[in-house]
Amino acid sequence: MKNKNLHLLFLIGIVLISNFSYAQINIAEENNLKFQTHFFEALKQKAIKNYSKAIENLEKCYEIDSLNMAVHFELSKNKLELHNYFEAEFFINKALMSDSNNCYLLEQKVAVFLEQQNFNKAIETQKKIVALQPKYSDKLILLYIQNKDFKKAEELIVEIEENALSTQRIKGFKKYLESRETLNIIKDIEEDIAISSIDIEGLKEKYKQNKEYKMIQEILNKEVENELFNDLYLDSKNALELFPAQPYLYKMNGFALNKLGKYNEAKDVLTLGIDFVIDNAIMEADFYEQFSIAYEGLKQIKEALKYKQKAEILRRNN
Repeated sequence: MKNKNLHLLFLIGIVLISNFSYAQINIAEENNLKFQTHFFEALKQKAIKNYSKAIENLEKCYEIDSLNMAVHFELSKNKLELHNYFEAEFFINKALMSDSNNCYLLEQKVAVFLEQQNFNKAIETQKKIVALQPKYSDKLILLYIQNKDFKKAEELIVEIEENALSTQRIKGFKKYLESRETLNIIKDIEEDIAISSIDIEGLKEKYKQNKEYKMIQEILNKEVENELFNDLYLDSKNALELFPAQPYLYKMNGFALNKLGKYNEAKDVLTLGIDFVIDNAIMEADFYEQFSIAYEGLKQIKEALKYKQKAEILRRNN
């Protein structure tokens, strides 16, 4: 009898443990589903710039999993959009506790400091990024320039050149810094160039965060003004991946290719892009003008004249 009772108690224990484990699994699955629902809703709200609503959903995720690095990261980005700098820094620091060498997280921390014009802290953080990824040295140079620490900017450029890591952008910064030596002779002109160069870099940083079409238009226009045709080609090409139906981007890409002497490529891009021109005679004339330049570069004079005349007729009638 005693053995029978022990056997019964053992069976009851197994049932209770099984039910408890099953309940725990159900709760975990339910929480995981809630977390995913709120997290994706937060991303959706951020995409339409409803940052407060995004934060509400992220806070619900935070209640479920307060150690989740992705939640900390997204909270920091949304808090920054609302200019809540203290909380933006707080959450990016929490994220970095999970992965202190994550360049994406460190870039967000730089963004938090830049919004507050705290260049010293931004520079210290950017140094950590450069130690992990030397290709981001150009951003450190820009920060030195913005902080008016020109000597350190020059020293870093020398170091980069010694390691054969210079880029077109870094060469642009070098040119600007060298021009400062003759500041007393052509001060006004050089200041305009410096401001324009830094303005473009600032716009690119903002565009990286927002990916707004109007902002890439502004960047490309400034690159045309400053004759940065390599940058114009690359930036317009990358923008086409995001905005493949915008004829303006095809026109600017074709323009850049013509300036770089790549006439066949220019003709191909323009041929693709002109199909997107609808009820815009001025834009159509711009395309024909670029076609004319491309054909002239290819020594196809008859075609060049044909497109030049088309452009002139459209401009006269509009």
